[in-house]
Amino acid sequence: MQLDLSGRHALVCGASQGIGRACAVELALLGASVTVLARRAEVLAEVVDSLPRTGDAQHHDLLVADAGDIDSLRERVEALVAAAPVHILVNNSGGPPPGSILDATPPQFLDAFGKHLLANHTLAQVVIPGMRDAGWGRIVNIISTSVKEPLAGIGVSNATRGAVASWAKTLAGELARSGITVNNVLPGSTHTPRIEQIVRVRAQKSGRDDAEVAREMAAEVPMGRFADPAETAAAVAFLSSPAASYITGVSLPVDGGRMRSL
Repeated sequence: MQLDLSGRHALVCGASQGIGRACAVELALLGASVTVLARRAEVLAEVVDSLPRTGDAQHHDLLVADAGDIDSLRERVEALVAAAPVHILVNNSGGPPPGSILDATPPQFLDAFGKHLLANHTLAQVVIPGMRDAGWGRIVNIISTSVKEPLAGIGVSNATRGAVASWAKTLAGELARSGITVNNVLPGSTHTPRIEQIVRVRAQKSGRDDAEVAREMAAEVPMGRFADPAETAAAVAFLSSPAASYITGVSLPVDGGRMRSL
């Protein structure tokens, strides 16, 4: 199986922690040069220093940007691709705050759509010309199993993630003949700050202990545990590899069997 990404440049968003950071590690292990993107420069510098290097030509770097500031995001990534075209784009951003969809306000929807759908679209527009020139590209979006089975208590996230999945499916069809694939990875409950936030909110609403709520959530997963970020990142790395050249437009759950739908 051809998994080697030597000579490829990957841009990984939301890479300061959790699944994004794990994706940067896995892509680096396959030989890619990785640029990590997030808002905190000092944390990104630590990530860059910790990334594996499998060859002399491999170079890792950081890019400080905010997915909520679309104009600045575009400018900074345009400068990046002018110096080093991006062959692999991993779209990843923290989810909107938990809450009922009925109670959600228009600004909450606009903020979420901006940081997810519009940021993803902006990044794709900037990096795709270089992918077309290379005749090779991978776009992988980290979304959620909620695109297939909406989850209670995260109404704005459900709506936003579904829009990203539809955008990705449409883009996959438009880019297929250019040698560029577009796929989604749908994490289930994973040991990240996001799941800690959801556990905390559920515990507060029910008057129970965080640990009790976490155990209850883990029990809903057939494997009986939350995922490690590296397990989700492994799926992202595969979809980014040459071996996944004929896979496009799919939404791959990495959820320990929690989803009940086919």
